[in-house]
Amino acid sequence: MRRLPVYLLLDCSGSMYGEPIEAVKNGVQVLVSTLRQDPYALETAYLSIITFDSSAQQVSPLTELAAFQQPNIQASGCTALGEALALLSQKADQEVTKTTPEQKGDWKPLVFIMTDGEPTDDLNKGLAEFKKRKWGMVVA
Repeated sequence: MRRLPVYLLLDCSGSMYGEPIEAVKNGVQVLVSTLRQDPYALETAYLSIITFDSSAQQVSPLTELAAFQQPNIQASGCTALGEALALLSQKADQEVTKTTPEQKGDWKPLVFIMTDGEPTDDLNKGLAEFKKRKWGMVVA
């Protein structure tokens, strides 16, 4: 079965403290519950969460929708968006099954980026890595 990988990049930097981080948590919750109401999504969607503050980390590896649990996120630090894009590229390379002559791979990953601000790191390096790959849709 082909999977639909969905990567959520969540800004957890200090500027997201309070209202913005609550909006991100609600957004993730709404996205997950909406997907869970769709039988096709329930079968195919796999979610991963990458958070970024002063550094980027994958807090949820690609997990099937039914088993996905929303991690608890806090706001602090800087905005390492470049690092998050580089990490996303690396994780997608590891986790997404490529199409070969023998098998149909996964669908092109969907990427949702939730951020309020200007990156505090070198965006270009991460962006260059990100652009080398084929994504299904990117929503920022």
